[in-house]
Amino acid sequence: MSTEIFVFGSNIEGIHKKGAALKAYNEYGAIMGNGEGMQGRAYAIPTKATPWITLPLTAINLYVAKFICFAKGCPELMFHVTPIGCGLAGHDASNIAPMFRLATDLHNVRLPKEFLHYLDKEGF
Repeated sequence: MSTEIFVFGSNIEGIHKKGAALKAYNEYGAIMGNGEGMQGRAYAIPTKATPWITLPLTAINLYVAKFICFAKGCPELMFHVTPIGCGLAGHDASNIAPMFRLATDLHNVRLPKEFLHYLDKEGF
């Protein structure tokens, strides 16, 4: 049985006070002040620079790529990705979902339904 990991959108400062970040902090061991990477049973992908400043898509894409590399190297973990960047960060799923295209081939990454529509392989 694999360990379940909650993947959430965060801010670089690691202020986990709203949305999925608050859930990660309260329920999955996310660490206040740590805005990126594995922490407890959670993995933070920055979508905001601060709680008030959203990151550009190019920056988020780099953090998503780092996550995919991490997940590929941890086949014993099961990553459940929330619709990162689509809540408080204000991006549209149509812009975030394609960043996860390479994750669709990983057996240990589960993507949110909000992204699956945009990841139809016939669409790429």
